[in-house]
Amino acid sequence: MPPRTAVFFHAHPDDEALLTAGTMAMLAAEGHRVVLVVATAGERGLADLGPGEALGETRMKELYQSAAVLGCARVECLGYGDSGLSPKGGVADERPDNAFIDADTEKAATALAEILREEEADLLTIYDPAGGYGHPDHLQVHRVGKRAAEIAGTPIVLEATVNRDPLLRLLRLAGKVYRFPPEFDVRTFESAYAAGETITHRVNVRRYSRQKRAAMAAHVSQATGGDSDRTLAVMLKVPGPLYRLVFGTEWYVRRDLPPGTRVRHPFDPGPK
Repeated sequence: MPPRTAVFFHAHPDDEALLTAGTMAMLAAEGHRVVLVVATAGERGLADLGPGEALGETRMKELYQSAAVLGCARVECLGYGDSGLSPKGGVADERPDNAFIDADTEKAATALAEILREEEADLLTIYDPAGGYGHPDHLQVHRVGKRAAEIAGTPIVLEATVNRDPLLRLLRLAGKVYRFPPEFDVRTFESAYAAGETITHRVNVRRYSRQKRAAMAAHVSQATGGDSDRTLAVMLKVPGPLYRLVFGTEWYVRRDLPPGTRVRHPFDPGPK
């Protein structure tokens, strides 16, 4: 396969490590050009920082470290403000003036499309229509990324997601022996991410689990803060062999392929 260019579009630093790091490392190792774009610096996330530390600056430094581990050739931030963690981005008065959730879709898409054109990108990854677990900035990534690909004429658009079917089974099984916090409702995952039948790409990234784990570990700030164990901290405690099993597959949906398509590589053209 001749070298191609893949642009990975994410909402915040660390999203790339959680959803697409293995694919990014794989493509870079195969000789493709990998570009990472984030919409925000994630400055409204949770973290335990020292005196004088600014979260946005810290998270961008961590992003560059993660990108280096994964073999990225370029890293860009669109410069929008983090909309926050609540379902609707919090109260409008509490959001920054340039919050990504409030961005004009066409303007933001044009900025991303400029990068796609500069790179002559062959592929763009965004999120599924549910925004994964529904974070407002993730929903905006889907809208903006989809429109940017149309403007730039990027031929392949993959929606990074998770197969929710085994996730739901695991959560329901865990609920029989573990009491989840009152605010945690397993039923919310019934509409999160993507159903297995809609997933077109199942990418085996077990060979790149070391890079994926190192990318996660680069985001030190996101393993602290809050009243309970952070998701990233829990993931990094998983033993190596189990980590490769649990995090060894990354899932994508390509909407222009026929239903039922099953391919293994981001650049696989699918059925002819």
